[in-house]
Amino acid sequence: MLDYETLRIIWWLLLGVVIAGFAMTDGYDLGALIFLRVLPRDDDERIALIQTFEPMWEGHQVWFVLGGGATFAAWPLLYAASFSGFYFAMLLVLLALIVRPVGLSVRAKMPGARWRATWDGLLTFSGVVPALLFGVALGNLLLGVPLRYDNMLRMTYEGGLIGLLRPFALLCGLVSLSMLAMHGLAWIVAKAHDELATRAARWLTWVAVAYAALYALAGLWLANIPGFRLDSAPAADLPSHPLGKTVSIGGTWFANGPLGKWAIAMGIVAIVAALACAFLARRGRPWLAFAASSVAVKLTVLSVGFAMFPFLMPSSLDPKSSLTVWDASSSRHTLFLMLFATAVLLPIVLLYTAWVFRVMRGRVSIEHIKQSHGIH
Repeated sequence: MLDYETLRIIWWLLLGVVIAGFAMTDGYDLGALIFLRVLPRDDDERIALIQTFEPMWEGHQVWFVLGGGATFAAWPLLYAASFSGFYFAMLLVLLALIVRPVGLSVRAKMPGARWRATWDGLLTFSGVVPALLFGVALGNLLLGVPLRYDNMLRMTYEGGLIGLLRPFALLCGLVSLSMLAMHGLAWIVAKAHDELATRAARWLTWVAVAYAALYALAGLWLANIPGFRLDSAPAADLPSHPLGKTVSIGGTWFANGPLGKWAIAMGIVAIVAALACAFLARRGRPWLAFAASSVAVKLTVLSVGFAMFPFLMPSSLDPKSSLTVWDASSSRHTLFLMLFATAVLLPIVLLYTAWVFRVMRGRVSIEHIKQSHGIH
């Protein structure tokens, strides 16, 4: 059996892979919905835009479920603290995620323009809100969240929804929003009919530049924000206990942790990939553009984890109560059993996802929309 320290590192990596997987797959659904009201010129084009991702979006929720399940089982303290601290933000995200399937289902049930416009607005809401709040949550992790544990390991959270909307966190929200908007546009360029794809490519240029600028600004800001530093920790093979370490605040995230330089390198590559995405889309290389966008999304997500390592959720109230890779995990036996299950199930998920992409390849044309709706 693998030792406890190795299992914790593996599950930290797997958590990052699952979050990045969700951002890359469901991210382009959310990003496409952001432009549902502004990019298409008529209802046929709106239906075409929706049908670029509608057959696949439910399968992408597997990554969302995997992320929640992995956090619950592998990082129970992180799961409990997240749902306590980000409760109302998560309610808004879940509301938006619930609106999406309802909107996609009932939008075409009635022919009225007002009916469809209302659901188009709600679907746009279901794309904008999660994309924004995911980034706000990551920004708050980098700033530290107001939680503490007492000697009985009872957690207290002293914050609320409004308290999450700090300037740096809002900037991170805009980075996330622009990143997923870029990803959604790259998907539309690859999947929509030529006229809609050409229009999306023009938008993509501006959105990719906006993302690159916002992400660079967030990185520069983060370089001037005091980071958390793990001064001492219990032995890596001991059971999890959040109060068995010493943490101080000072320096920067990039300098304090062992992976800070890797985070900077990932950020630079992500910016280059985003600009390459816009260039490739304008040069008629849609799938290469989408691949570049996927790289930018993945590295943006992973750069946050690498900058914070070994912290999972720093505490701004009591730095000693911060949750780290070494003191927030399940038992060694649980991590090993879950790793075995993941080794069996994750390849199935990946193969299924690849098969769906292959089956649904090709562009969605206006002619296809008219035929499927009986319009001549």
